[in-house]
Amino acid sequence: MLNLYMSFSPQSRVWIYQSDRQFTLSEEKVIAEKLAVFTKQWQAHGSELLASAEIMHGFFIVLIVDETQANVTGCSIDSSVRLIKEIEKELKVDLFNRLNIAYLDGDQVALVGRSEFEDLINQGKVNAETIVFNNLVQTLKELNNSWKVPFRNSWHTKVFNMVMPLA
Repeated sequence: MLNLYMSFSPQSRVWIYQSDRQFTLSEEKVIAEKLAVFTKQWQAHGSELLASAEIMHGFFIVLIVDETQANVTGCSIDSSVRLIKEIEKELKVDLFNRLNIAYLDGDQVALVGRSEFEDLINQGKVNAETIVFNNLVQTLKELNNSWKVPFRNSWHTKVFNMVMPLA
């Protein structure tokens, strides 16, 4: 459990953008600065949003908005997407490729394409207990409880249409 943002509502909205490669330390610094500036001025129809952002595990940009102060709107979401696209362009990374799958290999994040992930399953290198990242979480509560889950408990099992044997 991450227990991020204890002062934020558990129902705070979350968006996760996964990079197609690990960020360098200097890139993380650039991203963190952009995120800090953005979240401080992020608004919805003139109302300031209670927002924060993190770079996690060197691969993930996580945006969080506590809507108890003000609700996000289509325009405010669009402005966050523009920021993410700006980061993509500047750092030459892909933050919108949903076909890459991130999982823990030991204590390190590994990132592979769908076919390579399927090969890892068939080789037994990925099993029911392998921790995968569920980037579809939508709330802070889900981020804390369901972002990193065993493969057997994830939506990934449906994509790969497999019954996973226990490790």
